[in-house]
Amino acid sequence: MLRCNVLKIARNCFSLGGPVFAVLLLSACGTDEAVYQERPVEDIYNSAMDQLLGGQPGLAARDFDEVERQHPYSVWARKAQLMSAYANYLDNDYDEAIFAAQRFLQLHPGNRDAPYAYYLIGVSFYEQISDVGRDQKITEQALEALQEVVDRYPETEYARDARLKIDLTRDHLAGKEMEIGRYYLKRGQYGAALGRFQYVITNYQTTTHVPEALHRLTESYLSLGISDEAQTAAAVLGHNFPGSPWYQDSYVLLVDSDLTPQANENSWISRVWKSVF
Repeated sequence: MLRCNVLKIARNCFSLGGPVFAVLLLSACGTDEAVYQERPVEDIYNSAMDQLLGGQPGLAARDFDEVERQHPYSVWARKAQLMSAYANYLDNDYDEAIFAAQRFLQLHPGNRDAPYAYYLIGVSFYEQISDVGRDQKITEQALEALQEVVDRYPETEYARDARLKIDLTRDHLAGKEMEIGRYYLKRGQYGAALGRFQYVITNYQTTTHVPEALHRLTESYLSLGISDEAQTAAAVLGHNFPGSPWYQDSYVLLVDSDLTPQANENSWISRVWKSVF
């Protein structure tokens, strides 16, 4: 989607005039000049596009930046700013891509390509998401940026893709909470573990981690001797995920304690679950 739409943006710039369009179809000068050389704006933009389409996004980004540097008040400069962001994204230089897209939005907040700029920021954060064993600050930033695309431009193709990525991002954040919760649980720090599992149930109810979170709640509450909450967690798990192996594990834990799954309507688990489902 990024490539398709950015070429559309580039074509909008090509349509500024017939002669200009012809120039853009020609091969441009190389970009490895060490000495500053002032060049016509069409030549620089053409060179940048040649580099981009030729699989050299890093060099393309440099030439797009040069468009704005040498011709800041030209009609080309605005397009070059966004094309620079895209080129940096392709070059895996996500920080520069985000910076360029944010700068574009600061200078042209009402531009028709603003939705694409917001989307580019979101996916640049998204591509940097690391495994759940690491700090998830980038994941949170990705979620925030992608949500902004949905909130601002809900009917666009960018919002449709952002929603899919938001689901995956939320699942990732839930996975991080589960990892920390399991860490506390193994060390017998049941109160700390409960806090993490409760957070997943309260904030990430639609993720794939919910069945395990309910089981871990059952396990933690039983360890603390809070049987009614353990029974409620198991009952909610069994009702909503009856075929889950996590329910089978919870059921065994309860039976070993001479208990059965039974929902307590006054439990926070029951209240949260009803408010969601």
